Amino acid sequence: MKNDQNNLMEKIVSLCKRRGFIFPGSEIYGGLAGTWDYGPLGVELKNNIKKAFWESMVYRRDDVVGLDAAIMMHPKTWEASGHVQAFTDPLIECKICHERLRADQTEEIKNHENSHVGQKTSWTEPKKFNLLVEARLGVVEDERTKIYLRGEITQGVHVNFKNIIDSGRVKIPFGVAQIGKAFRNEITPGNFTFRSREFEQMELQFYVKPEEKESKKWFDYWKEERMNWYVDLGMDKKKLRFREHEPDERAHYAKDAWDIEYQSPFGWREFIGIHHRGDWDLSQHQKHSGVDMTYFDSETEERYLPWIIETSAGVDRAMLFFLIDAYHEEKNPSSAKASAGKRIVLKLHPRLAPYKAAVFPLLANKTELVKLARKIYDDLRKEMMVAFDDRGNIGKRYYSQDEIGTPFCITIDFESLEKNDVTVRDRDTMKQERVKIENLVEYLKQKIF
Repeated sequence: MKNDQNNLMEKIVSLCKRRGFIFPGSEIYGGLAGTWDYGPLGVELKNNIKKAFWESMVYRRDDVVGLDAAIMMHPKTWEASGHVQAFTDPLIECKICHERLRADQTEEIKNHENSHVGQKTSWTEPKKFNLLVEARLGVVEDERTKIYLRGEITQGVHVNFKNIIDSGRVKIPFGVAQIGKAFRNEITPGNFTFRSREFEQMELQFYVKPEEKESKKWFDYWKEERMNWYVDLGMDKKKLRFREHEPDERAHYAKDAWDIEYQSPFGWREFIGIHHRGDWDLSQHQKHSGVDMTYFDSETEERYLPWIIETSAGVDRAMLFFLIDAYHEEKNPSSAKASAGKRIVLKLHPRLAPYKAAVFPLLANKTELVKLARKIYDDLRKEMMVAFDDRGNIGKRYYSQDEIGTPFCITIDFESLEKNDVTVRDRDTMKQERVKIENLVEYLKQKIF
């Protein structure tokens, strides 16, 4: 079973490279560990995930606003938040080969020890290793200020809490959504894009009245809301679970903390956390900045520091798990021979798929078919991301689009010239139906969105 799972990850990595989803960072120079570049299809899938998050969080709610905070922040931000002192992992080093690992990654340590055949591995005592990535800001070499690339996007919201309540018409309970890059000096990046040194987060910081009953209500609400979001976008619910943090796992300020985990080929792994942060962040920034961060409730005439319910998700991890979840291999229906191979299909939700449809002229050497196909393609791409393909036979074009997750393929044939309609093939069922060209845009929109 383990070999099958390892094989699945190899297939996912290969597909991502071959079809332009994800490339190793700086590959022509030998790569840079823990960094990844998103190719033409990868950037579309990633953007679609972020778009779906933003639509659900901001566009469809009247109690959440958006923010895009700077990546570089005043270094006191990270002192106030506790990252300078406490944002650490335990580091151990192999005395034989000097490879460094996180002391809490038991599976990786075991694999490392098994790789030293005939030699008993000896480790150094764990040392604390800060995950913040340092940078220098300034034009004069000796006068540059040490800053940090943000280790999380959370603090950009909290330092702007006063600006948001002073400039907008928000009132508690309300939330602030944000999507952005963060950086961590990971000791052992690995499992493809799961643990990277540069990654993207999509978060909600939801401010509530500092009452146990009120905060519990919203904590439970956001747990279910975020779980449902992944399921609604096609993720297999049987491969998802909630896991409560043990008391010794929680950050010292956390009143409650749960993860949503996915059953990946490398085990159950978290990719979104729901945390009750109390008033830790606002109280710390109030203390270190000297700025009053309290909220005045005009209805009750109370002034207080709100409590914070956080949902923090990894964009890269979500994309990886959507890809794994969508990957299917099926028998090639065009041939009974085993040598015909398997049909690879990415059964991505249509909203997430990089291309919503692909347009094919039946024959590339028939001018009238190509001309009509080009017109349909040009009309469709005003409404959605579509592909045009006239290479090889129709069967190969279908399977090429299946492999990248395109939900619908549109073929223009000689009947299209006479009847002004096209054949639309469904990726998952492979069923085909004729659709009038004049109705095509509306037909696809209803199927996709």
